[in-house]
Amino acid sequence: MRIVVTLGGNALLHRGERPDADIQRTNIVRVATAIAALAHDHDLVLTYGNAPQLDLLAAQSTADAALTAPYPLDLLGAQTQGMIGTLLVCTLRDVLPGRRVVTLLTHTRVRADDPAFEDPTELVGPIYPEKPARFLAARYGWHMAEDRHGWRRLVPAPSPERILEIDTVRALVEAGTVVVCAGGGGVPVVADWATGALHGVEAVVDKDLAAARLAEDLKADFLLVLTDVPNVYAGYGTPDQRPVLDATPAELRDAHYPHESMGPKAEAAALFVENTGQLAAIGALDAAYEIVHGRSGTLVRPDLPVA
Repeated sequence: MRIVVTLGGNALLHRGERPDADIQRTNIVRVATAIAALAHDHDLVLTYGNAPQLDLLAAQSTADAALTAPYPLDLLGAQTQGMIGTLLVCTLRDVLPGRRVVTLLTHTRVRADDPAFEDPTELVGPIYPEKPARFLAARYGWHMAEDRHGWRRLVPAPSPERILEIDTVRALVEAGTVVVCAGGGGVPVVADWATGALHGVEAVVDKDLAAARLAEDLKADFLLVLTDVPNVYAGYGTPDQRPVLDATPAELRDAHYPHESMGPKAEAAALFVENTGQLAAIGALDAAYEIVHGRSGTLVRPDLPVA
């Protein structure tokens, strides 16, 4: 079976942890151990979130007095792919001796006219007090927004149209290689309408939606969305909270899960199942093997045809 696995951004850095390299190296062992059991039995493509690492690099770049301007988000995202990719590949090689494992710097094409560019919604980078936030907005033309802790930069999140390296990923998988790719949703690029030349954009691509696109284009049999909860919950955080053990795409959408947490994961699973007729699941990292074998997580299955 061909499985695309997408890891939550907190797989390498848990909430509240310092972003130290040694902490990420320690956490990645847990990731590799959970994934290894699947890789023994299935073709595997692995992607991941990069929000903590992107925030760290954005903060460093903005504070660097040697720069005329901070590095653009597409280049910062590419840096995170290298950093996280090497951590994953080295550790996966340790737990999968003799297996070929590779990380691939991956670009995701988005539409230049995507409505997201007119309505930025994603918070990135460090938290600022109001005065520095307003200074940065005026200096660099950034959109800034206030959240619970302070002010942060607000950027577009356009929909992924195509993973540009998809043919290379497919060839590697068919040769038996475990492929790590599309980290952080991939480096967002647009194509010039006249020449076709590619250039990066100041945006982020949702990693779960990119994983759904990747899985569909690879003709995967299963999309596995791993996070820090054992399954999807109805009424999460309320006295009526209950686990959702299986659902159709329509049922997931009808539940209106929050955009900042379960929403993109539910939408990615729904899109993949709708577009392919295959299965998806959402659940906890440590239960990855059990989820694929139907013993944990939330299974997302096709809607039954109307009689």
